[in-house]
Amino acid sequence: MSEPSSNTQKRSSSSLIDVRLKKLAELVEAGIQPYTSGFSPDTHSAELKSKYSGISETEEISDIVRLAGRIMAIRILGKASFMRVHDVSGDFQIYLGRDILGSEEYSRFKKLDIGDIIGVSGTPFKTKTGEITVLVKELVLLTKSVRPLPEKWHGLSDVEIRYRQRYLDLMVNQTSREIVVTRSRIVSYLRNFLATRGFLEVETPMMQTIPGGATARPFETYHHALSRQLYLRIAPELYLKRLLVGGFDKIFEINRNFRNEGISTQHNPEFTMLEFYQAYRTYEDLIKLTEEMLSNLALEIVGSFKLTYGDREVDLTPPWPRITVKESLIESGALKPHEIEDRNALFIKAMEMGISVNKTDSLGKLLMAVFDEVVETNLWGPVFVHQYPVDVSPLARRNEEDPTATDRFELYICGRELANAFTELTDPVDQRNRFEEQVRARQAGDEEAHFLDEDFLRALEYGMPPAAGEGLGIDRLVMLLTNAQSIREVILFPHMRPEKGLE
Repeated sequence: MSEPSSNTQKRSSSSLIDVRLKKLAELVEAGIQPYTSGFSPDTHSAELKSKYSGISETEEISDIVRLAGRIMAIRILGKASFMRVHDVSGDFQIYLGRDILGSEEYSRFKKLDIGDIIGVSGTPFKTKTGEITVLVKELVLLTKSVRPLPEKWHGLSDVEIRYRQRYLDLMVNQTSREIVVTRSRIVSYLRNFLATRGFLEVETPMMQTIPGGATARPFETYHHALSRQLYLRIAPELYLKRLLVGGFDKIFEINRNFRNEGISTQHNPEFTMLEFYQAYRTYEDLIKLTEEMLSNLALEIVGSFKLTYGDREVDLTPPWPRITVKESLIESGALKPHEIEDRNALFIKAMEMGISVNKTDSLGKLLMAVFDEVVETNLWGPVFVHQYPVDVSPLARRNEEDPTATDRFELYICGRELANAFTELTDPVDQRNRFEEQVRARQAGDEEAHFLDEDFLRALEYGMPPAAGEGLGIDRLVMLLTNAQSIREVILFPHMRPEKGLE
């Protein structure tokens, strides 16, 4: 038998809505308020099961409990019925008997539908199958649902529906709810980890006159009262460094960044970052801090340094290995030692690999183009890749032994960049020169190149203490610790292409 057409499904849904709207009207006519103002439950499903798990099937409990939630299943057995109700901590079963509620109240129950939100009070008991159930003595309709759940809601797997209508996904998929809870635990842990080490949490502008702190294409907006162009921030870095100039020596921010780029399993235009800075420290210090922070986070969330991502194990037991960008290119077989320093040979090699590069690209850009294409996805890690080229690290301090490289690392786990950190560039003259190089790149067509920020340069001219800073992607970290294969699984409301009929 062929699947019903979308038009048939829409007509069926519309018909069911009409039936529910009729029930709604009948309830109102009978003097029943279908959308009440509150109920005040005193117990959740998890508490109910925990507290009464030890009772026997014959034991009578005098306790009265009050619970509320959404009806997810109804089983009518003549003079008695069972309902499965879902609340914030899980689901619970209730039993309704006509002899307890009375004929009129019991018949009114039959107007309820899957999806309705109810409040109940009653006594707990254990069924013959061993399930803790509430013997209902009072049932109150709190919210009437007029739109039925989609077909096969109990196994909702259509990602379009799940991501567009996240409320449905959370309603019926336990895994999705668990990810939300785990994400909250991760953010709380990171915040507490830094706060207990003396870091001060701050907030910096989301709308900026000059976007900076990362190489990315910004979103543009316009402030009519000020008659000026503004940008959604791509990173908080330059504002956080201004705070170092102002005298704070340990600061962090957990907030949103916006980048006008494509959507994929790893990218969402709006995402969450932890960014922190510490004066009088180097990127070497941040390597140790990052190892401690993330390995202990794994213990907190999954109970072990070792976890599974996809079908492979990830071992976060510190210390983690380190490798330079150039070493990784040679060890992977992507480049030979003589090609590392020869721009022309490197350009030809990149072209042979089918990598999109330009004749004007610098040596550093060519190195990173090959790295991104060949090396990155094979870094299962955790591994710190360090000494990035100067021309792709405009805000990082030069390495004293190799002035073409910077004191910068990126942390890779499961083939993805998870964190980016460096010893900060505090020399205002060097910083201006690098900004000017970025401006020339932008004028040549690079929409991701940095703008020149005169106020930030002015701040550096007053003097910024030596410091190190790091940005850590919260969404990708949650993906790692929940074994989620797409960033859309860990963002409650990911950006989607326009939905037909709702543009």
